Amino acid sequence: MLRQIGILLYPDFQLLDAAGVTATFEIAGKFGGAPYETTPLSRYGGLVRSSSGMAIETIPIATAGSCDTLIVVGGEGHKQAMTCPELQVFLRYQADTARRICSVCTGTFLLAAAGLLDGRRVTTHWQHAEVLKAQFPEIRVSADAIYVHDGPVWTSAGISAGIDMALALVTEDLGADIGRRTAQQMVVFYHRPGGQSQFSALLEMESPQERFAELLGWIRSNLKQRLTVDTLANQIGMSPRNFSRSFRAAVGISPARAVERLRLEAARERVEGSTLPIETIAVMTGFHDPERMRRAFLREFHQPPQAMRRNANTTH
Repeated sequence: MLRQIGILLYPDFQLLDAAGVTATFEIAGKFGGAPYETTPLSRYGGLVRSSSGMAIETIPIATAGSCDTLIVVGGEGHKQAMTCPELQVFLRYQADTARRICSVCTGTFLLAAAGLLDGRRVTTHWQHAEVLKAQFPEIRVSADAIYVHDGPVWTSAGISAGIDMALALVTEDLGADIGRRTAQQMVVFYHRPGGQSQFSALLEMESPQERFAELLGWIRSNLKQRLTVDTLANQIGMSPRNFSRSFRAAVGISPARAVERLRLEAARERVEGSTLPIETIAVMTGFHDPERMRRAFLREFHQPPQAMRRNANTTH
């Protein structure tokens, strides 16, 4: 059975959002006997220019008909696209007729603006999660998920996460063997370990001063050690008092908070992406005491490690 995959584009879309999912279905189709046909769609049809300057030929939504699966991409142009009445009507029609409706990155905003996400659990790029929550408070936003499946609606995080979602869609259609073979062919994870926090924590704390940037990397590689202010100051060749003041000015948070955030990030990756005992993860990441790690998880993520592991197993 040939499955029609519609890829909805708009001016200044993110090229990889479209290319990543298209390549996934192309490769899976070869392994699974060509079951997919992908069609780029847009409001007016014709060439649609991405934010990179490259353009893709599309057909107009008025002639598209019903898709088996519709995927809405993200990109710099999502703010203007989400206010387009014609696109909203098209999305509502597809939500009523398509088997699945999906988004990559900020494409989630278009689905939200069309009223398709009320009461649902969704995700988007971590940088835009708080904006999505504020604009659409009736939506449950899982800011750290790589992708989320809620009924017929699938949403994914930034850019490359569309590939993770597409692999999950392929697995749903054709089985785990085809999904794994597709991932191997693409040289990507079949199930990526961890959530978006693994990509955001170091970036958010990135310092323009090279010595502090190097120190953050050193901390992440030595989480099992006892990382006191004296230890960190000695590592960077500063007095403890001057180090604490300079670190906060450069990084924006205290040394202790930076260490805890990096420990939480590493612990979460292992909780969600492995079957290691919680006690072992606590030791590996420098919490040592699992109860101490549990309290830190509750402060940061509002749920204990065991609950996050269960959620990860049902989400990814």
